[in-house]
Amino acid sequence: MRFTLLTTVVALGALACGGEKKADQTPPAGQTAATPAATPAPAGPVVEVKMTGNGSNVAAFDPKTLTIAPGTTVRFTNVSGGMHNVAFWGDSVPAGAAAVLTAAMTNTIDNLSGPFLMKANDTYEVSFANAPRGTYKAYCVPHVALGMKLTITVQ
Repeated sequence: MRFTLLTTVVALGALACGGEKKADQTPPAGQTAATPAATPAPAGPVVEVKMTGNGSNVAAFDPKTLTIAPGTTVRFTNVSGGMHNVAFWGDSVPAGAAAVLTAAMTNTIDNLSGPFLMKANDTYEVSFANAPRGTYKAYCVPHVALGMKLTITVQ
């Protein structure tokens, strides 16, 4: 009897706490639905950095050192080796650069850490528009222990 009562209470609680109902998404007559904003195209040059690995004991950025001009966008492309991302050490970027990178990095998973690129050909872009000149040290969160590190010099 207690089991039946407990099961009934849990079931009623689950129904009462059910998902939030969504409002009607149809726009009023004479109006059109808003479309999500498209990701703007990079304003300056784009440089590609490949993210590679064998899925177990080898992972790397290719190239692992990069020199770019201010305003360049770096496109990170997952080529092989499982999921990758790019993250910057906040204490290894030039003064004022952390705020610029934070503004330039969308969909971050943590401070100065981009999202995981789960499969081959997934890309993630970081714009260095308005970035101070200097050295930016980065790494791949899942593969930092394997030495997957990158140095970007803005000059």
